[in-house]
Amino acid sequence: MPDAVAPEGRRLLRVEARNAETPIEAKPDWLRTRAVVTETYQDVRDLVRAHSLHTVCAEANCPNVYECWNDREASFLVGGSLCTRRCDFCNIATGRPTEYDAGEPERVAASIAEMRLRYATVTGVCRDDLPDGGAWLYAETARQVHARLPGCGIELLVPDFRGREESLQEVFSSRPEVFAHNLETVPRIFRRIRPAFSYERSLEVLSRASQAGLLTKSNLILGMGETRAEIEQAIADLVTAGVNILTITQYLRPSKLHHPIDRWVKPQEFVELAGLAEEMGIAAAMSGPMVRSSYRSGLLWARAMRAAGRQIPENMLDLAEPGTARQEASALLADRTAS
Repeated sequence: MPDAVAPEGRRLLRVEARNAETPIEAKPDWLRTRAVVTETYQDVRDLVRAHSLHTVCAEANCPNVYECWNDREASFLVGGSLCTRRCDFCNIATGRPTEYDAGEPERVAASIAEMRLRYATVTGVCRDDLPDGGAWLYAETARQVHARLPGCGIELLVPDFRGREESLQEVFSSRPEVFAHNLETVPRIFRRIRPAFSYERSLEVLSRASQAGLLTKSNLILGMGETRAEIEQAIADLVTAGVNILTITQYLRPSKLHHPIDRWVKPQEFVELAGLAEEMGIAAAMSGPMVRSSYRSGLLWARAMRAAGRQIPENMLDLAEPGTARQEASALLADRTAS
């Protein structure tokens, strides 16, 4: 399809044209969720609407928003809406960013305080157009949150900054509760899935954060063509890099222009992989078809803190209570057995 065009009118990239040859796949029965509306969720939702606050949870129509907002957890995006890189699984638009908002960290921190969150994740697009790759935006957001709302946990989910030492040190110096960088997939298919990233560099970034004394976190997406043995090796590589927290999820294809789905991973395999990850040395693993890298981040942080023997602030102790999140594969299987 040499003359095919994307919805926004541009000509398709070669990889997009190839992807479009595969029809969108039908979802299995277990990829369903239900909304549970609580008073706490309604309180957070009303604050978001009344003050025009911006969260990834609401603007991306995340199906897990009810559960996360009920525990006063939310995710925010910094750095603009255009990414300088293109990953074959990601729905964020690629292009040359124009805006750079130095006031963004203060406004995000104000939103987090207004929502009275206990834990927040801050992520963003790659900004290879900036000398520091956008590192200051992440670091300053963490500093602003810690100053404005003491006791609120902050997780920074960052790109690799091309491995620049000064950029990484800037983020490390803000001392987020969790430093997150997503590996996403296995070496054999990494270059096709994440052509502007490097498997080895991502592991090195996580290793350096761990050496800096930070709790570290990563994510693996299944269903893009990897094998079980490759998944297990990737987990082993993350353990070697000192990663404390791991989420494992099912790839959901954003559009026909994105990488086709290779397989639907059943809940039982997610349960097995979470158990295996913790046996191999991951302090806290959460695994399931609808789990996302920022899903129930506060709960996972608390699990990892407890496993590491670190003190949890008193106002966040309930995050470490035993139990499972609704989207964990073990909870899904329990629901199916009960019904």
